[in-house]
Amino acid sequence: MNELQILSTQMADIVAAVAPSVIQVQNASGVVYARDVVLTNARALGREDGLHIRTHDNRTLDAELHGWDPATGLALLRVSGLDAAPVTTGDAARVGNLAIAIARSWSNAVTASVGIVSVIGGPLRTGRGRSIDEVIRTTAPMHEGFAGGAFVDMSGKLIGIATAAAIRGLGVIIPASIAWKTAAALLEHGRIRRGYLGVAGQPARIAEGQGLLIADVRADSPASQAGLLVGDVIVAFDGQPVESPEDLLDLLAGDRVGKAVAINIVRGGASKEVKVTVGDRSA
Repeated sequence: MNELQILSTQMADIVAAVAPSVIQVQNASGVVYARDVVLTNARALGREDGLHIRTHDNRTLDAELHGWDPATGLALLRVSGLDAAPVTTGDAARVGNLAIAIARSWSNAVTASVGIVSVIGGPLRTGRGRSIDEVIRTTAPMHEGFAGGAFVDMSGKLIGIATAAAIRGLGVIIPASIAWKTAAALLEHGRIRRGYLGVAGQPARIAEGQGLLIADVRADSPASQAGLLVGDVIVAFDGQPVESPEDLLDLLAGDRVGKAVAINIVRGGASKEVKVTVGDRSA
């Protein structure tokens, strides 16, 4: 058996081993995240009611939407009686790695596509005030049915979740580290917690560089309680530079909700640090 035949057999074995943890969700795919829990792409759902999945052994089961994240487009489903092993995550991908995308076709057959990790970078903006910190782009050809499917390394370990998006002909993958963090937050809270300050602002250039000029402060908001004023210019939030409203929204991540965070501002030409306890936008 030559080297290509050996590699071919190895890839087929990887697909066969991972396939039971890849589930058909409506017209796309999902992966088993935990017992009776499936992580998928929200675009696959269509609607929240009447959801169903098909398992590797062709059982059709009802599913319930537990929560979804607008930034990543990932959704978490509860599926009673799923009885399938969760996928195992591996090391972070590297540019040049060979990887396999594994999904389910409309008929529930296993489908696979092979490519290399072409680009790793970010952030990728997915909407106003929304972004994914990092994405993987791959040469592996993928159709809509791959959305929510597994992207695995040559040991069969998960390195990302496929999306239905493409950038310049390269498929977009959400890294497993981000997908698993999102899934954990959805499982615990049913949603991704988004921070809230209660300010409106616009980009402004000052002597210190670029910042965010506060144009409005809502009454009884975290910003108001911390003493932020109209006319203050935010230049950094928790040590990260702020130059636009989108920058601030990106930094108001779930792990900062409820925490006291340092905000560096310029007020009347003087630099000042203010502590603000980040609120919960959905509260």
